[in-house]
Amino acid sequence: MQNHGRAILCVMAASFLYACSAAVVRGLSGAYPTLELMLFRSLIVVAVTLPLLLREGGLAALRPKAPLGHLARLAAGYLGMITAFYGYGTLPLATNTALGFCMPLFLTILSVPLLGEVVGWRRRGAVLAGLLGVLVMVRPWEAQAALPLFPVGVVLVGVVGWALAMISIRRMGALGESNVAIVAWFGIGSTILSAVLVVPYWVMPDWGGLAGMVAIGLITAAAQLLMTEGYRMADTTLVAPFEYGAIVYATALGAILYGEFPDPIGLVGIAIIVAAGLYVWRREVVVARLALGSR
Repeated sequence: MQNHGRAILCVMAASFLYACSAAVVRGLSGAYPTLELMLFRSLIVVAVTLPLLLREGGLAALRPKAPLGHLARLAAGYLGMITAFYGYGTLPLATNTALGFCMPLFLTILSVPLLGEVVGWRRRGAVLAGLLGVLVMVRPWEAQAALPLFPVGVVLVGVVGWALAMISIRRMGALGESNVAIVAWFGIGSTILSAVLVVPYWVMPDWGGLAGMVAIGLITAAAQLLMTEGYRMADTTLVAPFEYGAIVYATALGAILYGEFPDPIGLVGIAIIVAAGLYVWRREVVVARLALGSR
């Protein structure tokens, strides 16, 4: 029971740190290109976590069993990351965070053609409800939409990218690829990709900007370690819902730091997305348990 409490605290702390990292990204987005922020984020995360990963299994743990799977995960995950960073610079923190939690909905949709999974009417209904929540947030039918449509569309494309990345991870896991290799190769790949792509857009950071970009990497690395520790100490069924605390943290940070206050209808849309995501997650747990019980 004590481990359960520690696991929940780890996941809650990780969610808070992810929201803090997003707030720093938002503050720097006007002065530095997205690719530069991503480069520092990826480089520092690799620098902090790679020695720990190597300690777990040594160089042999980094030998990929599914090279093409790593490429697919890099392409999809990088799309998700670059669009999320873009969203932090163009949308309120709470909005961007809420859109990110549409990932389980798109994962459910894509798991049917790509993984051959069977999705019942309950999960299909939850997916539709979540997408309705997005429409409530954006309200495109109004003469002046509540949110700019292009950034919302870009972020949602990236959310699909995150869902595809999760599918790639599932496939690699089924092939016996280790978590160490999956985490390390994405970090290394995203660092190299960002370093190449940022060259034409590079802006020499001042000391304040450099400190902020280093902070993004350090905060993200700490969040990843805490999240991993939380999931290591307790079942997913216990700790996963606490990730949704990021909505609360992002809303508070957006209000305090940037004066962003979601309107009442926008809050309703966020609540619908969170409820739909939690329901999809819960149904997946139930379905998985039923499948195990039938064996």
